[in-house]
Amino acid sequence: MTHTTPAPVHWKLVIDCANPQSQADFWAAALHYEVEDNDALIQRLLELGALPREATVEFHARLAFRDLVAVRHPEDPYDKDSGTGLGRRVLFQRVPEEKTGKNRLHLDLHPGDGLRAAEVERLTGLGARVLREVREPSGAWVVMADPEGNEFCVQ
Repeated sequence: MTHTTPAPVHWKLVIDCANPQSQADFWAAALHYEVEDNDALIQRLLELGALPREATVEFHARLAFRDLVAVRHPEDPYDKDSGTGLGRRVLFQRVPEEKTGKNRLHLDLHPGDGLRAAEVERLTGLGARVLREVREPSGAWVVMADPEGNEFCVQ
């Protein structure tokens, strides 16, 4: 009997938000990622009658889904027919409720040795804010919040 190792599970991180397009723009800039372009897929779905026009918005002069937008690593593969990334992705989905508590899951950004202060300044310029600076025996980092208040850390 031969055992084969199963392939790793493909995944994406999904973040609930009020405005997927602004969150995608912030995080694409923060991570040096690319906003996915789903225009071709949306055009096909509209032509087939499988998607109502009100489920779309114009975003960067292209059609986008109104309630979700993803960003992807620029070097990862993607499906050219749909614009959907096949690697490292973060998807922002519109939800009606506001954020009410601390995130149970967050991103840690690692800009590199000696680059934390400059990265915090760059992210603040993009719309993030510093919540607190942490210095512990195990290390130091800055806790920040994105424009909608989702916490993340800069190591």
